[in-house]
Amino acid sequence: MNHFKSFLISKKIIPENKIPYYLSWVSQCYVFYDKHPDKELSPQEIERFLMRLTKYREEWQVNQAKEAIKLYGYFQKREKRGSESCGESVAHSWEKALEELVRMLRLKHRALSTERSYVSWAKSFIQFINRKSPDEINDSDLKDYMGYLVVERKVAAATQNQAFNALLFLFRYVLNRELGDVANALRAHKRRRLPVVMSRQEVFQLFDHLNDTPLLMAQLIYGCGLRLRECLTLRVKDIDFEQNTVIVRAGKGDKDRQTVLPESLKDQLREHLEGVRKLYEKDRKEDVAGVWLPGALERKYPNAGKEWGWQWIFPSQSLSVDPRTRIVRRHHIHPNTLQRNIRRAAYKIGLTKTVTVHTLRHSFATHLLEKGYDIRTIQELLGHVNLQTTMIYTHVMSKNKLGVRSPLDQ
Repeated sequence: MNHFKSFLISKKIIPENKIPYYLSWVSQCYVFYDKHPDKELSPQEIERFLMRLTKYREEWQVNQAKEAIKLYGYFQKREKRGSESCGESVAHSWEKALEELVRMLRLKHRALSTERSYVSWAKSFIQFINRKSPDEINDSDLKDYMGYLVVERKVAAATQNQAFNALLFLFRYVLNRELGDVANALRAHKRRRLPVVMSRQEVFQLFDHLNDTPLLMAQLIYGCGLRLRECLTLRVKDIDFEQNTVIVRAGKGDKDRQTVLPESLKDQLREHLEGVRKLYEKDRKEDVAGVWLPGALERKYPNAGKEWGWQWIFPSQSLSVDPRTRIVRRHHIHPNTLQRNIRRAAYKIGLTKTVTVHTLRHSFATHLLEKGYDIRTIQELLGHVNLQTTMIYTHVMSKNKLGVRSPLDQ
């Protein structure tokens, strides 16, 4: 157990004052089965031991014992893996598998950012398993990798979930196998973080230090509650000036939704679209390929990408090569453009809080709540599936809706 203790201390994954309890739980489990600590415990043995604990221990103690045993299992496999050689190279097999992964992601119409992320996680997994053959890997390798992300890389719960989804896609659609029971895998602790929110005064101070297109984009994100990607991928046909609405196409979760168009932005938006129209007409004269279309629309309607309604509201000033089709066309503005401008503006007005583009979306939701709008309506405008996600904004409202005052102020 001394090696396990040193491992826990070096990785700093649990507070030092709790380490003795973790060692105790592992020891108790091995004593219960009269096994040497070098031997591995089966999932059934672990489950049986934890069921026994529930009869005379509190729930938090059972959970602590469960985590301790999972950590010890990861520690055992880590030691074993470190002593084994990599074996014969299977680089060619994995190269083919990665090519198939990209093909399947495109067949399923996943976004380019998702494709890059999934391929990156797949490569990290391949390196972790010492380049074992695709035919040799199993559920245990995936559980070990999940543990590695928690213990060695100390990733957040959301990052671990993204890695898991990437590898689930790899197993299911490339390796053609379903995952078994991975419930015993080490999982990162999900911590609730309050969103950073600006006051209305801070929002308008930020706008004072933005100009031209970045200003209009920031105002739309704040005024409509958009995500950065949703703003970048807006097309001309998505704006309804008569109904004062903006249609968000294929938002998070591949869902469409409708949100409000600020009345104060209509004139600016019309003026902006006049400039975009000139750029569009220039492209048509020069016979530039049409804009990218989602799914199979480009095959079904080959010329739709050259129609005015499908054009980006925020097109890039320069042409670029589509990374998938290698076609030279006009894409929308790069996300870094607005991110960089927002950071610079926040610095100029001396904001100490960490302000990003997404902070404008958080501020949109919070300010609507402060105005007394129904939380269900705000949920729909934001495109949240779960109301609990929207409820987080009730914790950052500037005024307590119960009217509670600190005793110091009284």
